[in-house]
Amino acid sequence: MMRNRLFPAVSVFLVFAAGAKAQEFSLEELLPGLKERAVVLNIVARVVEKNQEEVWNSANSKVTIPGRPVGLKLVGANIVVAVQFTPYLREDGHNMLVAQGQIWIDVPNEGIRYQTTLQTIPLAFGELIYFFPLGSVSLEKGEKSGEARIEIQIQMHPYAAAAVPEEPAPAGEEKTKPAS
Repeated sequence: MMRNRLFPAVSVFLVFAAGAKAQEFSLEELLPGLKERAVVLNIVARVVEKNQEEVWNSANSKVTIPGRPVGLKLVGANIVVAVQFTPYLREDGHNMLVAQGQIWIDVPNEGIRYQTTLQTIPLAFGELIYFFPLGSVSLEKGEKSGEARIEIQIQMHPYAAAAVPEEPAPAGEEKTKPAS
């Protein structure tokens, strides 16, 4: 009986291995194609306290290829936030960024709460977006005012353009859009 279970698995592996061998590429052939499609995600994570004072921040640039996620993990005294950002490039120029988040919060006298988030965000190259893993805060309307928040800024650029230094946009001309 054990032989019958093993045989289909071994045959599937052999078929996969035979198919993989037929599609071998040299490293020199593969790298230029990856460089052309690679993107850079500039990620700035901040914790802003109740009085709007920034108490922590971290800035990173990560190189990836479309479809491959970039992870970010924030750990605090009573919270853990794990987020993955996966870029997808479309031929028509309407790129997408998928944001997947998992949040664990230790609530006093209640225990640990767990929540997830999944968002698909349209994103053009150079556009700055904001992602709020705990939800957005609208201070103009007074909603959730007085609460601390976690804010993640993401900007995507083509990898080839990352080697060329960019002129910063004049104040007020930066394209931004919130995502929560």
